[in-house]
Amino acid sequence: MRTLLALAFFVASLAQAADLPVVPKVDLERYAGRWYEIARLPHRFQEQCAGDVTAEYSRRDDGRIAVINRCRRADGDFDMVEGVARVVDPQTNAKLEVSFLPGWLNWLPLWADYWVIVLAPDYSYAVVGHPTREYLWVLSRTPQVSAETYTALVAQIEKLGYDPQRLRKTPQGTLADKPQK
Repeated sequence: MRTLLALAFFVASLAQAADLPVVPKVDLERYAGRWYEIARLPHRFQEQCAGDVTAEYSRRDDGRIAVINRCRRADGDFDMVEGVARVVDPQTNAKLEVSFLPGWLNWLPLWADYWVIVLAPDYSYAVVGHPTREYLWVLSRTPQVSAETYTALVAQIEKLGYDPQRLRKTPQGTLADKPQK
């Protein structure tokens, strides 16, 4: 009985993962540039980030996307990690995979899903999710969004099957007016 119950939960989680919709189209040239993290679901690999989280994307000559993620730690110093993204759904460009392995380990097949599930028509904000709904980032071209925009995004996130109670706002401030190294 326990095995059947576990199997049922597993199949249900796969069905939920499969039904996460993405936006119809992402223009990768317009998506490139700096994004500020407005909120995220907490997870282990970003625990050290106290605030001022940004992601910067740029097109590479090989067709992939360079990724640079930065954040301020509680001690005031900054962490940075470089990665690469690749498109896995060229019809929409909304489903990508990212890897933050060092170059000498790039041969390992360790890629994480990066799905654009909400995108403003003017590319001023975006929501990136994972098909398991365990990961989520609310991004903006500016360090803050209006309360009205944030509330609308949280409502969209909830409709997509995420628990908005788990969402944590990201403090922004020091990076908005200082160059990043």
